[in-house]
Amino acid sequence: MKINTAEFVISNSEVKKCPNSPLPEYAFIGRSNVGKSSLINMLTNNKNLAKTSSKPGKTQLINHFLINKNWHLVDLPGYGYAKVSKSIKNSFQKFITNYFENREQLTCAFVLVDIRHEAQKIDIDFINYLGEAGVPFGIVFTKADKIGKTIIQKNVAAYKKKLLEVGWEETPPMFVTSSENQTGKEELLNYIDEINQMVFKGQ
Repeated sequence: MKINTAEFVISNSEVKKCPNSPLPEYAFIGRSNVGKSSLINMLTNNKNLAKTSSKPGKTQLINHFLINKNWHLVDLPGYGYAKVSKSIKNSFQKFITNYFENREQLTCAFVLVDIRHEAQKIDIDFINYLGEAGVPFGIVFTKADKIGKTIIQKNVAAYKKKLLEVGWEETPPMFVTSSENQTGKEELLNYIDEINQMVFKGQ
């Protein structure tokens, strides 16, 4: 799939104020500073679409973008950022869980994980939460340009092993990406396109 148009629609902190649209939605979420904004900008061929910052925790709202006029990309706040206040973090958690549990248009979530690090408890906990909530999701490893291919393969294998150890019978789809050199762009967009084709066929 090629992205021809990517338009900002709305930012808000309440699920009920999300677009009143039947279009499928794909939500991107991860720990702060995982490279989410850079990934979104890479996927959409628009370096200014999502706000990037040297300061983690920049995204603090549910951000909807209309892609190719037929699906929404949703940029969600990062979790686990220590420097936001406790009240803000609590509000993050509340509207993040409200979104995942109540947004009928949500078709698939993508959990972003820094490929350079071993599995973090906060990521595993969030992955387990999505599983318990019955939310379809994939794991997107970011920053693959920072390490060699052998280490990438080793780290992905270790992540799969960890998920099996904590009780997953099979691992979710996994994508290795780099915003710097566009690694994984085609694979991730084609995956979304395949799901969209099934969604629209079923309507």
